[in-house]
Amino acid sequence: MERPHLILASRSPRRKQLLAEAGYSFTAIPPHDDEPKPLPHELAETYVMRLAYLKAADVARSLPAGLVIGCDTVVECGSLILGKPTDRPDARRILHTLSGREHRVVSGLCLWDIQAGHGQLRAAETKLRMDPLDEQVIEEYLDSGQWVGKAGAFGYQDRIGWVHILEGSESNVVGLPLELLAEMLQEFASS
Repeated sequence: MERPHLILASRSPRRKQLLAEAGYSFTAIPPHDDEPKPLPHELAETYVMRLAYLKAADVARSLPAGLVIGCDTVVECGSLILGKPTDRPDARRILHTLSGREHRVVSGLCLWDIQAGHGQLRAAETKLRMDPLDEQVIEEYLDSGQWVGKAGAFGYQDRIGWVHILEGSESNVVGLPLELLAEMLQEFASS
């Protein structure tokens, strides 16, 4: 079976970097920016899988063939789903929420087979703990601007030292669960 062309439905530089560093050959095509909010009582896994599906399906509509990768990532603390901060005060609020607490990073992953007209969906979870942060640490991180565009208002890849993985995939925390992607691509190849 000929390997299908991979298309990453994303604007994220981190997802592009992770996929390239893992040795995949792909084209990146950004989906439309219409990202709905979580539905009332929607689980984090359901929400990110829905968003990954919407991204992959959006990009797939404009192409004749290939295998589209859609992915979305959120942070969940307690029952709160925390996406990307809208601005600095929102980032501060999110960091205060996570400070000193365990939380999860959840990514939804969709592989959309354009020729077959459907996709498969899965979710990956990584458990983390954030050290208690004082105001100075929070303000210095906010001043750095590294929180912009990152679920949970932090980037594990920034090597900030106050976020620790307890269980699960590091690449998932950065924004693309590579282990799950490899599993799904293997399943696709053998189907």
